[in-house]
Amino acid sequence: MEDCLFCKIVKGEVVSYKIFENEKAIAFLDVNPIAKGHTIVIPKKHFENIYNIPEQDLKDVILAVKATAKILKEKLNSTGINLLQRNGRGAGQEVMHLHFHLIPRFENDSVALPPKSDYLKKDIKELYKLLTN
Repeated sequence: MEDCLFCKIVKGEVVSYKIFENEKAIAFLDVNPIAKGHTIVIPKKHFENIYNIPEQDLKDVILAVKATAKILKEKLNSTGINLLQRNGRGAGQEVMHLHFHLIPRFENDSVALPPKSDYLKKDIKELYKLLTN
């Protein structure tokens, strides 16, 4: 897509700090990181979200996510990693190009994931019925 920021990164029209790339995907440092090493992994082809990416393309991107996670763990000596992926504006997706956030975690860091919620556990049985019927 012409106006997609991530497509411009793939084309080399926007500067990025790539830490992984193969023929199907690219991983680059987030310019607004919430933690040291916060990285974004995207497919090189434009897909808006998880709902419209073909299965093989999704598999290729997930393999790039795994390879990138290994790089972050090895190079940063992180004690864990959060994987975050948003779909649609209602979920907080800002760039409408499928992407995964990899957020390295370190002991006693200040990153607060997941956020607290007041969602009530008592609703789980009703939700289960809705999702399985």
